[in-house]
Amino acid sequence: MPEPKPMLNIAGMDGPLGQRVYTALRDSILSMALAPGTVLRKGALCAQLGVSRSPVAEALGRLSTDGLVDIIPQSATRVSRFFIPELREENFLREAIEVAAVRKVALERTNAQLMKLTRNIRLQGLLVEDQDFQGFFEADLEFHDLILAFTGFPKVANAAAQVSLQLQRARVLILPEEGRPGEAVAEHKAILSAIEAQDATAAQIAMSQHLGQLIKRIEPLELQHPEFFRPNTA
Repeated sequence: MPEPKPMLNIAGMDGPLGQRVYTALRDSILSMALAPGTVLRKGALCAQLGVSRSPVAEALGRLSTDGLVDIIPQSATRVSRFFIPELREENFLREAIEVAAVRKVALERTNAQLMKLTRNIRLQGLLVEDQDFQGFFEADLEFHDLILAFTGFPKVANAAAQVSLQLQRARVLILPEEGRPGEAVAEHKAILSAIEAQDATAAQIAMSQHLGQLIKRIEPLELQHPEFFRPNTA
């Protein structure tokens, strides 16, 4: 697991105060700087961020809607723990969106788009060689974001991001995993090759196979880090 990022300094952010507090907390949760199960005390957050209780309460309410925190009335607010059935559902939704997206991109891609994807994969390879796993993680996310953006549908990227918040932070736990970054680069290259050839079916198959690896790698984490997971009582 890479070193957690410190909580962001909201003084360097733009936008309304509540939005800045929300972004700082959200980024810290997604980066695992605030681990699953961490108790979030409003007073301490106000002191740390230098704000009043109102923007903190607003931010926590939004994070609860995102599923990133659990607010227990008259008790405590905690960073939500992972739940394997929810992670499986998120992976299902993510795959549905990205497989459809890569088909559209393969059929309609431009040379400029192809160049951006190619440069991204070259960067991924260099980052893996340097064992810069956090950098690779970010380049990996960018590769998928580029494909979603190239559909020309802004809501598609937003939908994909929203339905995979838990997956995004769970992925932090499996970095670095020996050999996996190199495998992921090879899978990305297969996706790119299909896009370059404008072979929509091959692109869909390559994307589905690539995304199918993630949940298989996340599921064992429940045994490795039980403190981060909610038990399945069904």
